[in-house]
Amino acid sequence: MKESISSLPYFIIERSINWFEQKHSQSTRTLLLYEESITSSDQTFSLDHVHDVSYRPFSNGTGLFYLHTNRGVFTFGVKENPHEFIKSYKRLKGDPFAF
Repeated sequence: MKESISSLPYFIIERSINWFEQKHSQSTRTLLLYEESITSSDQTFSLDHVHDVSYRPFSNGTGLFYLHTNRGVFTFGVKENPHEFIKSYKRLKGDPFAF
């Protein structure tokens, strides 16, 4: 198996409803950047189909990481700034301003 170039922890909030009670649980997963793809816990995105990545921070310290693809925009909740992941992605795509 190939080694990832960069990784980014993200969280998923799952909601369940039992009778009159609503519960929320949060689990942490990891986005992995490889030479030819980005993988999440349940999907693989070919880098040929990824147009851009971006990030929007919130005042509470969390933020949203956006993966812009030919299938739409996929959003991932993050607790840390994904600067290194974005920089690694842009280097792979040949962006001269990524350094």
